[in-house]
Amino acid sequence: MSWNSFGRLFRFTTWGESHGPALGVVVDGCPPGIPLGEGDIQPYLDARRPGTSRYTTQRREPDQVRILSGTFEGRTTGTPISLMIENVDQRSKDYSEIAAKYRPGHADFAYDAKYGFRDYRGGGRSSARETAARVAAGAVARKVLPHVGILGHVVELGGDRAERFAAQHLEDSDLWCADPDAEVRWKARLDSVRKAGSSVGAVVEVLADGVPAGWGAPIYAKLDSELGAAMMSINAVKGMEIGDGFAAAALTGEENADRMRPGASPQDSPQFLSNHAGGTAGGISTGQQIVCRLALKPTSSILSPVETVTRSGEAAEVSTKGRHDPCVGLRAVPVAEAMMALVLADAYLMHRAQCG
Repeated sequence: MSWNSFGRLFRFTTWGESHGPALGVVVDGCPPGIPLGEGDIQPYLDARRPGTSRYTTQRREPDQVRILSGTFEGRTTGTPISLMIENVDQRSKDYSEIAAKYRPGHADFAYDAKYGFRDYRGGGRSSARETAARVAAGAVARKVLPHVGILGHVVELGGDRAERFAAQHLEDSDLWCADPDAEVRWKARLDSVRKAGSSVGAVVEVLADGVPAGWGAPIYAKLDSELGAAMMSINAVKGMEIGDGFAAAALTGEENADRMRPGASPQDSPQFLSNHAGGTAGGISTGQQIVCRLALKPTSSILSPVETVTRSGEAAEVSTKGRHDPCVGLRAVPVAEAMMALVLADAYLMHRAQCG
């Protein structure tokens, strides 16, 4: 069985490959009557699309989205919403030399072991190109959650961590960086690794404000676990944490406790003095900011030759030509934002279904 769908009530299914004619997504479970047009989706795809700076792959894809179904007179109908994005800048010949070789760090060997063959043109279904469909679906999810604000940014690149957060700088940043000083260092680092034909990893943080207390479930649909499954499904993500995450293991109980005080009135929610838990407790949102961070490995497609084997088991070296990101974490930011929106939209609808 193939797993190409995610979500329970707000559910999406992506389709398409890196070098196919198109890719897309079907969003099912969206409530009716929500204003939705292609102009609501396109800005998020523009933020993710390749070729926007010298720090990302130079594949030139306009990523123009078309709504094929699920709307009438500019509003959702409650029926499946089908979205399509055409591929227009495939260069399959760039991959001809690796047709018989496995690229270390990619899904080449694992796909071959599972299916008995693989699409070597950019990785086929395993390519990060698939994430464009998720970003389109995430734009629909945001329309379901107009009161929730979602913001992603890069907090670490190549082991160099940003020291401060200036949200206004994100608007002008090529690197999704909220620290102007760190961005200067990161650009120099990326220029260096790009010229060397190498790559570096990154840590991306995603924040969600405006999520009320009560979303999620205590056991098998914890908001934490849903976010974990969503974020870990993104290409190149090798780790994910909520709130303090692994750092919480070094704290005492007193240090880790998110202390609470009464609200301004008995009707108000309590005030939290910290947010070590990242906005969840027992798998349910607390009303605080949702905080999660993703660790992304270095891009596996590099020009530097590395040891590998061929499909027939012979020793070989492989050097991946073509157009690739020196840091895949940069273009993961809008994807992580989309997955946050998709999880929260699903959690909202499930909460409404059970609790009214």
